[in-house]
Amino acid sequence: MRTRTTTTALIAAGLLALTACGTEPEPAAPAAGPTASASTDPEDQYLSTAHDITFNGAPTDDELTELPPQWCDALADGHSVEWAFDPTGGDLYPIGQEWGTVQKDAYTLLVAGVRAYCPEYLDTVTDELRESGDY
Repeated sequence: MRTRTTTTALIAAGLLALTACGTEPEPAAPAAGPTASASTDPEDQYLSTAHDITFNGAPTDDELTELPPQWCDALADGHSVEWAFDPTGGDLYPIGQEWGTVQKDAYTLLVAGVRAYCPEYLDTVTDELRESGDY
């Protein structure tokens, strides 16, 4: 009987050793790479919308990207969208020497610029445009 107990113990120990060898931790999943989310660069965000707008003429990216900082400055100074776009006010309507856009698209461009460059004014701008019935 003693041999049988010893043999059983040896077999159990051997199986335990084999089991321990086969239980290596699984390798960690590879780290996730960058996601395909929208760019966090304000210029890229803004120009993405601007490039979807139909202009009368062809503004350059430089001409388009000059506008949002000016809009943000006007908003920071407490001016309205109406004032910013008025030729006797801020005169910041998106128009160039050889290009322009309709008011609806100008508002879309403005909202994209504010969203990208000074999002703290986004609610103010969209509220004003909705109240005017133009957005």
